[in-house]
Amino acid sequence: MANDENITITDILNKAERYLSSEDIDLIQLAYDFANESHHDQFRKSGEPYIIHPVQVAGILVNLEMDAETIAGGFLHDVVEDTDITVERLEEAFNHEVAMLVDGVTKLGKIRYETKEAQQAENHRKMFVAMAKDIRVILIKLADRLHNMRTLKHLAPEKQRRISNETLEIFAPLAHRLGISTIKWELEDTALRYLNPQQYYRIVQLMKQKRDQRESYIKQVIEELTEELQDVNVKAEMSGRPKHLYSIYQKMVKQGKQFNEIYDLLAVRIIVDSIKDCYAVLGIIHTNWKPMPGRFKDYIAMPKQNLYQSLHTTVIGPKGDPLEVQIRTKEMHEIAEYGIAAHWAYKEGKQFKSGKKSFEEKLTWFREILDWQNDTHDAEEFIESLKIDLFSDMVYVFTPKGEVVELPSGSIPLDFAYKIHTEIGNKTIGAKINGKMEPLDYELQNGDIVEVMTSKHSYGPSQDWLKMTQTSQAKSKIKQFFKKQRREENVVKGKEAVDKEIRALNIDPKEVLVSDNMQRIFDKFNFTSEEDMYAAVGYQGITAALIATRLTEKLRQTRQKEQDLQTTIEEVKTDRASTSRSHKKDFGVRVEGVDNLLVRLAKCCNPVPGDTILGYITKGRGVSVHRSDCPNVQTEEAKQRYLHVMWENGNTENKQYHVDIQITGYDRRGLLNEVLQAVNEMKTNITHVNGKSDRNKMAIIQITILIHNTSHLRKIVERIKQIKDVYTVTRTVQ
Repeated sequence: MANDENITITDILNKAERYLSSEDIDLIQLAYDFANESHHDQFRKSGEPYIIHPVQVAGILVNLEMDAETIAGGFLHDVVEDTDITVERLEEAFNHEVAMLVDGVTKLGKIRYETKEAQQAENHRKMFVAMAKDIRVILIKLADRLHNMRTLKHLAPEKQRRISNETLEIFAPLAHRLGISTIKWELEDTALRYLNPQQYYRIVQLMKQKRDQRESYIKQVIEELTEELQDVNVKAEMSGRPKHLYSIYQKMVKQGKQFNEIYDLLAVRIIVDSIKDCYAVLGIIHTNWKPMPGRFKDYIAMPKQNLYQSLHTTVIGPKGDPLEVQIRTKEMHEIAEYGIAAHWAYKEGKQFKSGKKSFEEKLTWFREILDWQNDTHDAEEFIESLKIDLFSDMVYVFTPKGEVVELPSGSIPLDFAYKIHTEIGNKTIGAKINGKMEPLDYELQNGDIVEVMTSKHSYGPSQDWLKMTQTSQAKSKIKQFFKKQRREENVVKGKEAVDKEIRALNIDPKEVLVSDNMQRIFDKFNFTSEEDMYAAVGYQGITAALIATRLTEKLRQTRQKEQDLQTTIEEVKTDRASTSRSHKKDFGVRVEGVDNLLVRLAKCCNPVPGDTILGYITKGRGVSVHRSDCPNVQTEEAKQRYLHVMWENGNTENKQYHVDIQITGYDRRGLLNEVLQAVNEMKTNITHVNGKSDRNKMAIIQITILIHNTSHLRKIVERIKQIKDVYTVTRTVQ
């Protein structure tokens, strides 16, 4: 897209007259006059009148041949945010459509948030939700961001980097998903200029040095191809395809290549009249030059989800250098350059220029944004999940009927099932990949043929599916299932989970479950009542840990301050503890050289006589004794608090120690009973039992037992191992 800084309202009207009606032109003129009056006393950082910015934004939109309402929105996109004009006033002066578009791109500047990141996340969330209702919202926003990037030099370096980073994370990938490559490349190249100016200007210089050589080579290729195509009467427009700076930089960074090792700097684009000619040209190219293995891609037969179509191949060219070739029709080229905007130029009757009914269907992923935001209570979480679904690398798989389905890399059959239909996902019991049964957590690969197996007798999704699935769409639909099916159960389950998490922080739930504190959580996460909050926790729409953390935040801060004030006193008391106090619980551990320190056994690893142990000095709680291999005391900071400790010699048969054991085996009837019976036969007390099994029939049993020493423990372990279908018996660390 041409970087035309000096476009005027006259230029915009002249360009618009080529494809819009006189009524549309009147609307655009009215929008300019309104914006000019609203911004009349405002100036940009560059010192220029503010109206220059909305004029340039509208200019970008008219170059994309957008409809009159969108161009009007370009003129007006800042009036609500930066002046006293309201959305209601815009609706009176124009219409609901224009007001809605402007409201969609208006930031939430008048609302206060805890952090700048949270506010920015809410801004993006609002924009994406508005975009899901009308995609033109994001086209105005992209035009706004493009002109801001063009004039970024007037801002402070810190702001330049922040805006450039946001552009690479959000707006450039979004332009890519919309297929608007002209905006995508300029956003990326400009962002690179401010984020890594040294590399940017180095690549620019290297490109200049070899420009003549590249142009000569491309000219030779075009001349040879022209002769070949004339022989078969194929008309074609050919040109060298410019390689964008950011894509070169990405290959240098990700693939660790030097500039001279990037072989697709040499590229030719061929535009023909028909799809038949595309394949004819491909045949001629592969006949004349040897194709490179694995470098052919047919995006005509399998278009990208952003509607992009083209044939890509890389061959060994006339001089033995790799040459990339793109072949497409004129219509494909227009879509490749302008993406969704190529479909949005309205004719009379408000029909899409392409006339293809499939256009809306191919962009249904935008509509899904509304579903995600309804089930995501945290704006920052919403944006992170959006990045995964919309901006990550994609994998392309097939249905049994040969239809292509696009999913984020790392997706599993469950993501595929929910992409097809909610009920298929809910009733899924298995999946065949390329005709072979695979587990539901199998990672899908490009070209896989996926057949989902369902059963009308299925009880629906498992809670484990929320952890397994990768796409926000699948997670959202699973959460919706639990939300609708088990609200009362979820409320009870959620309350229990929140109470448990609060108690885990050594706080009585009654201290924090008070109206003022609860209302703060409702406002933060958009809950309407206490039941809604507990239900959301119950169906895993939000974690109990997050709710508990936010509810106890203020109380914990107060307690921490009080604890800090008492630290010195506690340490003195510990150091001077009497012998009688230190032996209230005789664990049989002695600290070398010291007789009167408070000693306790660490609950995370539960050391027992016979284990190699070490002492760890804690604040206000004496010496904590850990197994020497305990991962909780392996940091460099922890090693500075080590003390030498040892087990006292003597009979340990009169002392008992807790030990956590995990047993895995085949999940069959009676396995748990046999394990408990075996432990009981060894005359050993059990203080805790927990068991579960997974979808692969793997049983996991966790027990806590009381033993005398490691010799006693070994006997118990050996006895359990004798049980049929037990695979492993291990000692665990929390």
